[in-house]
Amino acid sequence: MPHNSAPAAGSAAARSKLVVATANAGKLREIQALLAQLPFDVVSQSALGVESPEETGTSFLENALLKARHAAAATGLAVIADDSGLEVDALDGAPGIYSARYAGPTADDAANNAKLLQQMQEIPARHRSARYRCVLVYLPTGAAEAPTIVEGVWEGQIALEPRGFGGFGYDPYFWLPDLGRTAAELESAEKNRLSHRGQAIRALQRALAARCA
Repeated sequence: MPHNSAPAAGSAAARSKLVVATANAGKLREIQALLAQLPFDVVSQSALGVESPEETGTSFLENALLKARHAAAATGLAVIADDSGLEVDALDGAPGIYSARYAGPTADDAANNAKLLQQMQEIPARHRSARYRCVLVYLPTGAAEAPTIVEGVWEGQIALEPRGFGGFGYDPYFWLPDLGRTAAELESAEKNRLSHRGQAIRALQRALAARCA
C-alpha cells in the first residue's frame, strides 16, 4: 500500500479523508471514536451526499464489500465499511445479517428487540448464548488496491429483560456474564475496548501497519 493511503501520525498536512460507509448513527459514533487515533479526517458518507445501497449480500462480508465499493465509487476516497449483527445460537444464527431489519425493512431498535424477545420466550437461560459479529472492510484510494478485511466477535447471552440506556440496537439485551452487565450498561470507552467493532478496528490498525511497513 502506498504510504499516502495511511500517512504517518502527526503529519497533519498529509492527512487524507476516510469515508465511513454507514447510515447508522450509532455505528458512526463508535467508528469515529475508534478511529480517533488514526491519521485520517473521518467523514460520513451522508455528509458527502452518498446514500446507502441495498444490502443484497448473503453474508456480513458480502454486504461490507458492497457498501465499501459503493461509497468508494461515489467519492473516489478511501472507505471503511462494516456489516455487523447479532447471532443467537438458539435461533440458528438469526437475526445475523438481518439484525437491523429483523422486524421488517423499516423496523427500529424497539421493534427488532421485541421480535427477538418473542422468538426467545421459550428458550431457557442455559441456551441463550449469542454473539455480536463485525466484518470490516477498508478500501484505500485507487481501484487497483486490494481491500483489507478484518473481523471481530463479542460473546455474550440474551438477557430476559433490558438493562441500561447506552449503546444501540440489541445492547440492552446483550448480557455479558463476566461483567454482570449488558452492553447498554457499559461506558462508551469500555464498550469500544471490548466490542466486536472495537476488535475489528484494532485488527485493521495492525493490518494497515503491516501493509505500510
